[in-house]
Amino acid sequence: MTTLYEVLRRPLITEKSSFQSSKLRQYAFEVSRDATKRQIKEAVEALFDVDVVKINTLVSPAKRARRLRRVSMRAAEYKKALITLAEGQTIDVFEGVK
Repeated sequence: MTTLYEVLRRPLITEKSSFQSSKLRQYAFEVSRDATKRQIKEAVEALFDVDVVKINTLVSPAKRARRLRRVSMRAAEYKKALITLAEGQTIDVFEGVK
């Protein structure tokens, strides 16, 4: 059994996730590979004190990163969760400098 702090690994901050957080109330997190949607929901609600409406998860496949002197390096696969919050709620991690 994983703890709340092991379920969420890190927030994913990209241009697309910034747009989603500002306009669509959706936040992206890298999560543990064996985490379920219920565990992700409980972790987000407990750590950030928000109400989660919907969760979408996907596993991003491993990719060949580059080839350097006949050595192929791979980017590891990871599990990503897109979390939709209730109307009027935000997570301060994604808001930036105030």
